[in-house]
Amino acid sequence: MLAGIGASAAVAALPQRPARAAGTAVDLQLVLAADVSRSIDDRRFRLQREGYAAAIADPRVVRAMTGGRYKQLALTYCEWSSPSQQMTLVDWTLIDGQESAEGFAGQLLLPPRPFAASTAIGEAITYAAREFERCPYSADRRTIDISGDGTNTNGLPAEIGRDRAVAAGITINGLAILSDTPSPWNPNHTHPPGGLDGWYRENVIGGTGAFLLSVMGFETFAFAMVNKLTREST
Repeated sequence: MLAGIGASAAVAALPQRPARAAGTAVDLQLVLAADVSRSIDDRRFRLQREGYAAAIADPRVVRAMTGGRYKQLALTYCEWSSPSQQMTLVDWTLIDGQESAEGFAGQLLLPPRPFAASTAIGEAITYAAREFERCPYSADRRTIDISGDGTNTNGLPAEIGRDRAVAAGITINGLAILSDTPSPWNPNHTHPPGGLDGWYRENVIGGTGAFLLSVMGFETFAFAMVNKLTREST
């Protein structure tokens, strides 16, 4: 009973779906939330950050982002690790064509890596959900795009963060980054029973039209993000 009361209160604290917020209308408000925990070494981090930038500026993605009713969407990017470590690196930006997409991608490549600690997916989802409160553009669709290479290790359980966001009208899509070799200090973190992609389906994604993509390693991360952003922007 106490758990139920706590969950209800937390749901109420998340941003609820507005009837129509004031501001320029866009087809989608999209939060990109990238895992930068310690299981992602510096090389993988560079491939991931550069992969996001390349995908956002890809003409195929830009066409998808600008192909809706309003021909534009609102985009922001954050990175996360432990329960107290979440940071917005590129704030809400109107993507209305190739120039604005390339500008966003260029900004994304500038900041240094902010964190490299434990993996708190539930906290990352909660942070990303709160980002919609600051969005100056109005939309009927709100989506969190979360990527990661392991399971939740501490902080709020991922499924609780997911359920609270979904109750607030938010869709969460996932990109599970798979690997051949289990983590040496915690094999179940990167290779849980049923696989990381199965774990993401069970604990992370949710909401209207939610989907999961999987990629083997970071070398093809940019290709995977092109497919993912194209799909969720339409």
